[in-house]
Amino acid sequence: MTPTPVTSALAVIAAENAAAVEALAAANGDTLDHAAQLVRSADHVFLLGAGRSGIALQLTAMRLMHLGLAVHVVGEVTAPAIRAGDVLVVASGSGSTAGIVRAAQTASEVGASVVAITADAASDVSKLATVTIVVEAARKLDRDSAVSQQYAGSLFEQTVVTVGDALFHALWKASGLSADDLWPRHSNLE
Repeated sequence: MTPTPVTSALAVIAAENAAAVEALAAANGDTLDHAAQLVRSADHVFLLGAGRSGIALQLTAMRLMHLGLAVHVVGEVTAPAIRAGDVLVVASGSGSTAGIVRAAQTASEVGASVVAITADAASDVSKLATVTIVVEAARKLDRDSAVSQQYAGSLFEQTVVTVGDALFHALWKASGLSADDLWPRHSNLE
């Protein structure tokens, strides 16, 4: 069967995602477990990202809510103030998005933990983070296809979703809860 343009694109995306996840696991194994521990033990979990990174973290927020954690998406009108004992999870490919850096600074100042998912280990948000998860992916301004053939930060954002799902899955399995235990928290207002 001759590949179509879309099946060829799927092959590129699948290969890039597999390589990104392999690099992520190799470079961040203990870091990922530390991030999961911070999320599990937090009084409240706050999630923040700009643009597509923010949308990717909203998926994680939903899953953590299904687990029964007190979860808030920063910027939503019901999000309370962050305090000591809480954790802020941020995603920023560059690690220099002004609003995300300011939020990480505020979280640090009040004694909350910060988990940063970024493509730049030396970024401003990484310097503020309790834990930095480094993703080997192109940032939105990397357009030379050396790191990724996909447009802008697509691979980074896809990996943010994967990191969020992996954190959730590990926490879920450690909780001993079944899928039936989580289901009653699923939205019934759809």
